[in-house]
Amino acid sequence: MKDDQHLRETPLSRTELLKGHFLHVVRDTVRMPDGRDATREFVLHPGAVMVIGLLDDGRVVMERQFRHPMQAVMIEFPAGKLDAGEGSLACAQRELLEETGYSASEWAFAGRLAPTIAYSDEIIDIWFARGLTLGDRRLDEGEFLDVFSATPAELQAWCFSGDVIDCKTLIGSMWLQNVLCGEWPLAWRSGDVAADAGQFGP
Repeated sequence: MKDDQHLRETPLSRTELLKGHFLHVVRDTVRMPDGRDATREFVLHPGAVMVIGLLDDGRVVMERQFRHPMQAVMIEFPAGKLDAGEGSLACAQRELLEETGYSASEWAFAGRLAPTIAYSDEIIDIWFARGLTLGDRRLDEGEFLDVFSATPAELQAWCFSGDVIDCKTLIGSMWLQNVLCGEWPLAWRSGDVAADAGQFGP
């Protein structure tokens, strides 16, 4: 890794701009590499997970959900925000069950993505799940979404056509293709092992 000190900014102070039910926005004053001061406004985020659920027939578990900022129904992989003190795998297991009704016997941590690096510190952990068993969904109050399945080829075509524009799902599709062709191997483990980010993934 090259020395990047000539690119780094030094935080000096922080002002809270908004702390709502969902968003926490701050303004940092920073010292830039050339010695001048500047401000950076961004969203603080606790982190999230995305689950690529592999069905026995080779299809993947998907969702359709209305997203208010986009004023459109989006095609996405199941995903959700970490609760306070919650491990990454525990969150993945909870979100998959709550949103889709599926539980999985095996899990594999794939990697991480930072979807909005210009204005948020959000990091999304990518999990694969297999050995799926369907049960009852446990949607949050006010949460409405459709669950369906698609072949990897269908998903890839939707990414190419623009039917899928959600960042995490585009990355998930790329990851899925590399896993299926053997380029990016996964280390599968039982979902019964302690659901803790320290034992699974990062």
